[in-house]
Amino acid sequence: MSRTNFDQLLDAGVHFGHLKRKWNPAMKPYIFMEKNGIHILDLHKTVAKIDEAAEALKQVAKSGRKVLFVATKRQARDIVAEKVGAVGMPFVVERWPGGMLTNFPTIRKTVKKMGSLDKLIADPVFNSLSKRERLQINRQREKLNKNLGSIADLNRLPAAMFVVDVTKEHIAIKEANRLCIPVFAMVDTNSNPADVDYVIPANDDASKSIELILDVMTQAIREGLEERKAEKLDDAETEEKKAPKAGARKAGARKAADKAEDKAEEASDAE
Repeated sequence: MSRTNFDQLLDAGVHFGHLKRKWNPAMKPYIFMEKNGIHILDLHKTVAKIDEAAEALKQVAKSGRKVLFVATKRQARDIVAEKVGAVGMPFVVERWPGGMLTNFPTIRKTVKKMGSLDKLIADPVFNSLSKRERLQINRQREKLNKNLGSIADLNRLPAAMFVVDVTKEHIAIKEANRLCIPVFAMVDTNSNPADVDYVIPANDDASKSIELILDVMTQAIREGLEERKAEKLDDAETEEKKAPKAGARKAGARKAADKAEDKAEEASDAE
């Protein structure tokens, strides 16, 4: 069963592309028609691409790996922070920190610095510092949290990246491509889908369009996480069932060894 339907996409304005004169010819396979100088996306293809991307993201989540969401455009920031944060995935909604993926160890050091500042602020010694020093430290902590707080739990490179607006986030996509990290993206008619592994042809400017597609993607991730949790519980139950049997086998082996020792003693006494 499809995760979205034609009417939902239509109501959210997912089908509206850009002006014909701004189009990227590489998007031709996903364009249905032109109306009043504006390209209209083929929603039947969008539905299929949404399902394909959602299933792939579900498997990434099920494997226990992370998906990094990138959306620094104004109309997408709050939506991404709310929906992606709810499923525990990392996201970037402020300026993309150049080298975040290709120079990941340095980024991790900066995130650790944020943790060190937290310890310093919590330490009683912090109150003995001058007002100016405390203010500087707090400002530094706020700045780091604003830019990197949403990726604090990203301890290793993500297994996939989801992007809203490939034109705006081209630097992030280049870094992901260089490291062979699969890219999922909403791609509008003015963008080039060449560097995207999972293309979702959609209006990447309308907040309703962005919200609908992120709803589907985060729900798929939630399903993957739930299935992973269920599998772990099943494995734990299986191990518990095996444990008594293993204990019984060990007990049986001990009894057999004791009998053998008794017989050996009786034989030596008879001699």
